[in-house]
Amino acid sequence: MVVIYHNPRCSKSRQALAILEASGAQVEIVKYLETPPTKATLVKALKLLGRDVMLRNKEEAFKTEIKAKMTDMTDEELAELMLKNPTVIERPLVVNGDKMAMGRPPENVTDIL
Repeated sequence: MVVIYHNPRCSKSRQALAILEASGAQVEIVKYLETPPTKATLVKALKLLGRDVMLRNKEEAFKTEIKAKMTDMTDEELAELMLKNPTVIERPLVVNGDKMAMGRPPENVTDIL
C-alpha cells in the first residue's frame, strides 16, 4: 500500500496521485491538513529527504514559528512544530514501506514504486 499525504487543491499533489493510480499501485489518500503524518513519519522524512525538501518556507507559520528556531532544533522537535502547523509540510509526501519521496516534481514518486 502506497500512502500519499495529499492536498487536493495542489496541482503537483494531484499530478503525483494520478501517476500513482496509473501505475496500478494500491493508494491510500490522506488529506494531510486534516490528518497529518505521524511524528515518526515526519522525523523519518526529515532524515531521508531533508529539511529543505520537507518545509514550505513561504508559509506564515514557518516564518513565525520555525525559521528562527530551526537550526537549534532536533528533527523530533521540528516534527512536533510541523504537526502543530501542518501547512508548513511540503506536499505531496509519498510513503511506500520504508521508502519515501516528495512529489516535486510529481515524477519523483515513481522512484519508490
